[in-house]
Amino acid sequence: MPFRVALLGQVVAMAFDTLRTNKLRSGLTVLGVVIGITSIVGMTSMIRGFDQSLRGLIQQLGPDTIIISRFSFTNFVNGDEFTQLLKRPTLTISDARALEEQATLLQTVDVELGGGGPGSVQQRVFYRDQRTKPIIVFGTTEKFQDGTNIPFLGGRFFNGTEVQYRKNVVVLGNTAYKLLFEPIGVNPVGKMVRVGSERFEVVGVYDKRAAGGIGVNADDFVVIPYTAYQRIFGLRAVQIARNARFVPVQISVQPREGVTVAAAMAEVQRIMRSRHGLKLDDPDDFNMETQDAFLKLWDRISQATFLALVVISSIALMVGGIGVMAIMSITVTERTREIGVRRALGARRREVLFQFLTEAVVLTLVGGVLGIILGSAIGFGVHFITGFPVSLPLWSFALGLGFSASVGIFFGMYPAIRAARLDPIEALRHE
Repeated sequence: MPFRVALLGQVVAMAFDTLRTNKLRSGLTVLGVVIGITSIVGMTSMIRGFDQSLRGLIQQLGPDTIIISRFSFTNFVNGDEFTQLLKRPTLTISDARALEEQATLLQTVDVELGGGGPGSVQQRVFYRDQRTKPIIVFGTTEKFQDGTNIPFLGGRFFNGTEVQYRKNVVVLGNTAYKLLFEPIGVNPVGKMVRVGSERFEVVGVYDKRAAGGIGVNADDFVVIPYTAYQRIFGLRAVQIARNARFVPVQISVQPREGVTVAAAMAEVQRIMRSRHGLKLDDPDDFNMETQDAFLKLWDRISQATFLALVVISSIALMVGGIGVMAIMSITVTERTREIGVRRALGARRREVLFQFLTEAVVLTLVGGVLGIILGSAIGFGVHFITGFPVSLPLWSFALGLGFSASVGIFFGMYPAIRAARLDPIEALRHE
């Protein structure tokens, strides 16, 4: 055992000596490995960070919240035809009132107007001489907070009286708070701000949520009563296709305590189908989705994205592996006499094989370490510049090193076997 450990140390030292002697050649050899590992680590950090952020965002919906919409992104993922989706009727506030009056299994029914996407309203928020970038304004009932898990930084949500009397009250997302009030150390609750051209009293402030992506932050919103939203902004229908308009209306409901989500969805489906005059064999002309449905959809998307990343990175790793094979083959030719001397002094074939295979692995591992460093730097650089969430789990580093070592073993095997099979006498005669 001590002999084998000493041999391993000598072989690794020889491998690094070869790297130092041929810096340019070694660098060009592992370039493909560096590019492949950089892309794996860099993209994994961003995909992982976005995955954690989005999951946290979805989980804030509440596990038993049911979202009812005209159509959503899940329809396109499931292959539904866009032309058929456009034929669906727009949801209305009357639909929400019908659910509230007719449903016996629902605890809360909330209307959300303009919550992002086509037809949403974006306005700057002003306080004294400070202003925000354009952020989303959407209107809800007082029950919005019951269906979400968004933490409060201070204040409260508006109440039913303020909704009924169309009061100009607003709950700020964390972006508006950080831009308008945090720098000057002022408590925003009770202060008057201007949303677009209308003055609103701040009654509450949300805490920070997760970032949603490059240039998009989940905190870029303010919430006002839906009655005030209708009075000020109206329900803007946006032309999204020929003879098709989209009105941003969404309904969210929650079942009563002890009622399953499935039972509540069945009751909602019955009431909505009756309101829309659907026959028994007609498909639903609306969507119903839960937190689990969104998470399952994201699982499909993230798995496909990660698979595509591995495939693309594997191409770079394969190119790098071919380069390693070519250079190691040249190295075997250059060091034929050295191999003959080692064999003449008693070195066995497996020891020569082990030497050249170790050199190939060391070469690719150096490329793997450089790729991990560059990939990590790219991930943190993107986070610093754009605020995009990143996560660098230890398994991503292990994955990078494992890939690079595997490339060295696979593509270094042929040159190593060739070196081990050289005839000692012929090798000694080589000039």
